[in-house]
Amino acid sequence: MTTWKGAERHADKRPFLLARARILAAVRAWFAAEGFVEADLGAIVPVPGAETHISAFAIEGGYLHASPEFAMKGLLAAGERKIYRLGHVYRRGESGPLHAPEFTMLEWYRSEAPYTAIMDDCLAIIGAAAGAVDRDGLRWKGAAARVDVAPGKITVAEAFERFAGADVLSESVNAFGNAVAGKDDTWSDLFSRALTGRVEPGLDRNALTFLYEYPIAEAALARPCPHDRRVAERFELYACGVELANGYGELNDAEEQRRRFVAAMDEKERRYGERWPVPEAFLEALAHMPAASGCALGVDRLVMLLSDATKIDDVMWSMPS
Repeated sequence: MTTWKGAERHADKRPFLLARARILAAVRAWFAAEGFVEADLGAIVPVPGAETHISAFAIEGGYLHASPEFAMKGLLAAGERKIYRLGHVYRRGESGPLHAPEFTMLEWYRSEAPYTAIMDDCLAIIGAAAGAVDRDGLRWKGAAARVDVAPGKITVAEAFERFAGADVLSESVNAFGNAVAGKDDTWSDLFSRALTGRVEPGLDRNALTFLYEYPIAEAALARPCPHDRRVAERFELYACGVELANGYGELNDAEEQRRRFVAAMDEKERRYGERWPVPEAFLEALAHMPAASGCALGVDRLVMLLSDATKIDDVMWSMPS
């Protein structure tokens, strides 16, 4: 007969879980003070998302959603102006110190707001979360990023030139210099490889950093920048070498979104042998959606960086075993 160790394992985890509870309460309080409405959305959807490389869980009646984005944009189209959702999403095949197949995502949208306002939201939310656990910053693997110091900001083009010696705004695979392309590699493959292998490691791990203005091909749901249509109103926020948030100035051109979705599904089918249905209800709603900006933030990662946890499993409630 084995001796159950669940209580001891839970006791080791409990300080992280208590920090999580305080952080989530502070996040909800921040949104309430800002006048946002919390949207409690179902997890089963007819189409799980629009991404080529994300794999969803297919179930009877549809899929478990990989993001609440389609439903939330439908709410914006119906007249909501400031909404957020704090809840679980599901992505098949994701596991590791920074990934899990079921994780908690914070997603929020502001109608008639520039995407720079969403950057400001990110800083305010992280500040509120840090205050809830009496921290002055985020820490992970020897790096520390204070929340009371102005963040770094660098465009994707500048970052690729500085850290990868690449002209990312060129559409040629030769733009990536000495990167070795496989016979089936696309421009997007080389972009992703250079981003994770050279650009992200080059960012300052000891500061919150916004990487912004992604090439339009790497921003499937974002609108083009008015000053340069080669790039999109998309940013990612990093701290301590960890990507925390992904924000957009939201595309609301339904026909352009359809074209991008079909192209993404063509590539998904070529690579993985599957495609998701065209999200007709979402595209119909999108035609009525006002200009808006939004963001998705990984809650488990944020808690991890604010509680001295080493992996996101440490900060997830589960059955003690």
